[in-house]
Amino acid sequence: MNLNANFDERVLVHSDEVEWKASPMPGVDRRMLDRIGDEVARATTIVRYAPNSKFSAHTHTGGEEFIVIEGVFQDEHGDFPVGTYVRNPPTSSHTPGSDEGCTIFVKLWQFDPEDRTQITIDMNEELKNADNAVLFEDARETVSVQNWKAGEKSTIDLPEGGEFLVLEGGFSEGDDILRKHSWLRMPQGSKLNAIASDKGARVWVKTGHLPYAQAPSV
Repeated sequence: MNLNANFDERVLVHSDEVEWKASPMPGVDRRMLDRIGDEVARATTIVRYAPNSKFSAHTHTGGEEFIVIEGVFQDEHGDFPVGTYVRNPPTSSHTPGSDEGCTIFVKLWQFDPEDRTQITIDMNEELKNADNAVLFEDARETVSVQNWKAGEKSTIDLPEGGEFLVLEGGFSEGDDILRKHSWLRMPQGSKLNAIASDKGARVWVKTGHLPYAQAPSV
């Protein structure tokens, strides 16, 4: 399937307005944000694990990047609470699940095939003494988390496009108001002109990667 697969278009999704759809595993549901492919897909998705649910063991042939946005995510490598950012590179494997239930924002099949860098970062800790923390950076992309103060204006040039996920608070961009867990993808050559809400905003930002958007190789 193709969903929001034209990367030359600006796309805004308020995730709380998207219907949950069942995955192949009982107790695991999804809100699809963009997708190229079927079950094996280049995809951006919000995934919800019911309490005591698990996904079967699998290998991430194309890599996996995720943020825990509710609850505690678990696998054989540990427990990952809200605010954890994880990059599991191509060839990595695990058996994900959650005892108490959780929700994650996850991106699949978007890595350099040769990338073998595994990262686990507590974003809450990173932002204790700073308003901007780089989580990952290479020749293809830069991933960061940023705190914007109430009413703060943020202008970001996006020669290679970008994505923005609201983790807390919200911001306006043009005529749109983004709230918690809203997701915005902007095309190459655009510019973000954001104004944080009166509660400020915590925003996950990913730039530079859109030129590499393609269907997964299977």
